[in-house]
Amino acid sequence: MAIWKKIVSKEKGTGCIATFMNIFWILTFGLLLALHHLAWAIVFGITIIGLPFAKQHMKLAGLALVPFGKEVR
Repeated sequence: MAIWKKIVSKEKGTGCIATFMNIFWILTFGLLLALHHLAWAIVFGITIIGLPFAKQHMKLAGLALVPFGKEVR
């Protein structure tokens, strides 16, 4: 089972197509999905045990908002 450690921006290939797709994604699904992850981060952040999960949901919120041009390593 692979463990994802961080999300990084790609060095190449993030031109106008990725920009257009990010705008289209934000207007269709991205904003709602990012807000969903933000809400879960707040819920998990209430307790000390949930802080690592809240941190991961914040990473996922950023990825859900603008996924094109990013890479999970």
